[in-house]
Amino acid sequence: MDLMEFVEKQILPRYVQFGASHGLGHVQRVIKNSLELARITGADINMVYTTAAYHDLGMSGPRAIHHLTGGKILATDARIKKWFSPQQITIMKEAIEDHRASASHSPRSLYGKIVAEADRDLDAVVVFTRAIQYGLEKQPELNAEEQWKRFQEHMLAKYSSTGYIRLWLPNSPNREKLKQIQDIIADEKQLHSWFDSIYSKIVQ
Repeated sequence: MDLMEFVEKQILPRYVQFGASHGLGHVQRVIKNSLELARITGADINMVYTTAAYHDLGMSGPRAIHHLTGGKILATDARIKKWFSPQQITIMKEAIEDHRASASHSPRSLYGKIVAEADRDLDAVVVFTRAIQYGLEKQPELNAEEQWKRFQEHMLAKYSSTGYIRLWLPNSPNREKLKQIQDIIADEKQLHSWFDSIYSKIVQ
């Protein structure tokens, strides 16, 4: 069994349990984004691929520490010793620990920067859809107006021009995408229109 077959059969199916917001579709997008950034930066493809594949496995526990849990899951998975040295495994573990959007410090390595950047997936439709899905998953008792308020508060806190999200790679295509999202957030009427359109499709 090669590395890709191992990941596809043993790792990716574990994301099914994490719901639509952090499920299989999300990790597949992060892998795709990571591999594109690997080609741009010259990083090791196998390390980037594996880091991306493991990055959210910590969602099996408390979300607040999922980045730390995910790093431990990778570091203690003896199966990957077939493909990586202890030094490489440590770098990938630290990359997963550093990927969280709310982290106040820069990732410790290029691999941390890549998975953090790839995890942003800053397509407006994807960002807004995942935020709404997460609200519905975690607080299903909220009505549409309450979900809107939760969504708007999250957008302002994370993605607005004063939000906590950080991009770590220069010349990343994410910079222009983030600016587009920020412009939408700055226009409450436009943001509400996006919310209404996506929310109605999800709950129909």
